[in-house]
Amino acid sequence: MQRGAKIGTSVALTILGILLVAGLWAGVTLRASLPQLDGQVRLTGLSAPVRVERDALGIPTIRGASRADVATATGFLHAQDRYFQMDLARRRAAGELAELVGAAAVDTDRAIRIHRLSSVAADVLMHLSPADHAVLTAYVAGVNAGLSALGSRPPEYLLLGQPPRPWTEQDSILVILSMFVAQQDSAGVYESMLAVMQDVLPEAMVAFLSPRGTEWDSPVVGGAFLMPPSPGPEVYNPRERRKGLPPGTAAVLPRLPARTPSNWAEAAGLRVALDDPWDVATGSNNFAVSGAHTSHGGALLANDMHFPIRVPNTWYRAAFEWPEGSAGLNSASLSSAGGTHRLDGVTLPGVPTMVAGSNSHIAWGFTSTYGDFSDIVLVERDAADPSRYKTPGGLRAFERHDEVIRTAGGTDEHLTVEWTIWGPLLAPDHKGRTRAIRWVAHDAATVAAALLPMETARTLGEGLASAGAAGAPAFNQIIASRDGRIAWTVYGSMPRRNGLDGRRPSSWADGSRGWHGHLTADEHPRVVDPVDGRLWTANARVVDGAMLELIGDGSYEIGSRARIIRDRLRAKERFEPADLLAIQLDDSALFLERWRALLVRTLALPAALGSAQRATLRGIVERDWQSRALPGSAGYRFTRAFRDTVSRRAFAFLLADCREADARCDYTLERKREGPLWALVTERPLHFLDPAYPSWDAFLIAAVDAMIKDTEQTFGADLSKRTWSEVNRTRYRHPLSAAVPLLGRWLDMPEAAVPGDLYTPRMAYGADSASERFVVSPGREAEGIMHMPTGQSGHPFSPHYGDSHPAWVKGDPTPFLPGPAVHSLILNP
Repeated sequence: MQRGAKIGTSVALTILGILLVAGLWAGVTLRASLPQLDGQVRLTGLSAPVRVERDALGIPTIRGASRADVATATGFLHAQDRYFQMDLARRRAAGELAELVGAAAVDTDRAIRIHRLSSVAADVLMHLSPADHAVLTAYVAGVNAGLSALGSRPPEYLLLGQPPRPWTEQDSILVILSMFVAQQDSAGVYESMLAVMQDVLPEAMVAFLSPRGTEWDSPVVGGAFLMPPSPGPEVYNPRERRKGLPPGTAAVLPRLPARTPSNWAEAAGLRVALDDPWDVATGSNNFAVSGAHTSHGGALLANDMHFPIRVPNTWYRAAFEWPEGSAGLNSASLSSAGGTHRLDGVTLPGVPTMVAGSNSHIAWGFTSTYGDFSDIVLVERDAADPSRYKTPGGLRAFERHDEVIRTAGGTDEHLTVEWTIWGPLLAPDHKGRTRAIRWVAHDAATVAAALLPMETARTLGEGLASAGAAGAPAFNQIIASRDGRIAWTVYGSMPRRNGLDGRRPSSWADGSRGWHGHLTADEHPRVVDPVDGRLWTANARVVDGAMLELIGDGSYEIGSRARIIRDRLRAKERFEPADLLAIQLDDSALFLERWRALLVRTLALPAALGSAQRATLRGIVERDWQSRALPGSAGYRFTRAFRDTVSRRAFAFLLADCREADARCDYTLERKREGPLWALVTERPLHFLDPAYPSWDAFLIAAVDAMIKDTEQTFGADLSKRTWSEVNRTRYRHPLSAAVPLLGRWLDMPEAAVPGDLYTPRMAYGADSASERFVVSPGREAEGIMHMPTGQSGHPFSPHYGDSHPAWVKGDPTPFLPGPAVHSLILNP
């Protein structure tokens, strides 16, 4: 026994020693991969020394002798702080995630590989201007120098057991293309849904279910579009059609999985699984007031771009400085005459561009347009030879490409991708027709149009011209100028359609329909110097008429956020930065006010009485309502759940014929469903009611009961303890924390109860929220406001991993400009 005890002690000590050595090795290795903050580093390619000063939050000010030198330093910092994030972005667009994270990402890779974006990126490089190419080359050199200068590989690669791959110019273009993937419909989902509805339902029914707008519309130009009338039973009577089927056959659509990542692909932030299948959407806000509404006469801009928040955050804050008049690779002295060109704002790791911010002459920000920038083409195969298809120039053979998907720890997969002159083939539609997709991201010359837009524009007019020439996804852009002017335009690539409006797939074989290139900068829609001195966008429709026809309809957001912003801008005559931040943080429950009233009326119905849980719910909804989306509000939580349950059940029945024709027909992207939904519950047409219910009152009571049952099963029977934050959990996670759960405590941001929802200007729904908030007047940046979730660094051991996060959670107005220098790094040639 003594010998056994000694042996046991010896083994335990040995294991402890191994663990201590392993822990020491891990600590030393991980710390060796931290970015260098001070001292000096030599970099090949610089024309002169570059000074990098970081403030207390790690935000760098980069001072170089030329734009190219600044790009080199930016690449160095991006690589040292955010290389894994950059790698995921390029791999997402290239369809090479499985090569890094394993087999769970193969489906994601397979879906994007049909677009062959790696080939597009290679072509883009051929079209870059010499000046842009020089800046990109300098940036890539900086990235690889920054990666090589780390004492060990970034920690994610230690966990994955793989070395990071060097960066290339093509990779930076892929990061730009990843934004096309994130912001646009690359699979034609919305158009496919409309096509099924148009094939299955009467035209009046399609118009009712997919209206051009609703009473919530709050455009800058024009008014709200009226909802089409609900069709009568003589047009479409699904209640009669389904009388013989079992009760409630189509009553409930299946829910999507909860938003907690459960595999590598989701863990890498590549699939956002929402709790509510009807709200697959993110968005953004931007708005401005002209100099007539500020004390100093300069325009004032606010922007908050909404993305799924991951750790690290999408953006990397920075300030750039180089001498006026210097460009490319020249070696002008930092002390040269002519002043200094300065940019402040947010960059996207992987590219050298200042994405949004201010250059002291103009400031600019973005929101997604939800316009239509892809079209489905019905391809006519040759009856005699199906390997050929009809084009305006005669029969052509399909191009066939072998795409190899490599998998870490697995075998290679060969995917055959077929292309037409318009784009790649999609899966056949519900009628078995061959389809291709035409998408602006396929056009290399357009994507290459401008790598560094806005940076040197000095006037509103120059900014508008730069926006229209940009090779980027089409965004709503608002520009504010130092002299007090403001403008809205669509920034990025827009197709010039001929013979079609983009809302329905059609054949382009005879040449009467198609795209005739892209719109020029002068052709882009714009609103300049509005009479009332106010502009706003929030992913809803901004204009009407000819401008709207150019943008198309990719399923705009409901206008609840836009309405609240518009009304608050109109409620004052003078604004300071704090006033616009207050609008960004508005959590008003305006959108759900009428749904709360409907829920109260439903619970007061005689047929609803006699249930203890319904009575409890009625008391909660009547007492606990602050007209705000507050984390602790039970009234908001149940009102929101009531609307979602009613929506899911009502449309499941109305679209049952469509889903039977094509199981892929999904109403999730029909963001304007509030119009037809509210018409259903107020007009109560009996022919649109599932025959399982004798009346709409009975339907609504059943929806209440289903909501209560779901709550009890998931969270417990005590309804009084249920709150909005219980279902709207703000989980901001590192890509690998779900794959290695024990590390989540150190990798993820702490959960916080944050006000807001999808329908409030302060957008906060699960992982989706504002990826930054800033308010700035160009030339007065020192008075501006900015905050950003997580932190500058992607390294968990860095003090800047999450130090920006508390101010963002609280909405505290921290400065737009970097603070005093705490660290200084000199990059020498």
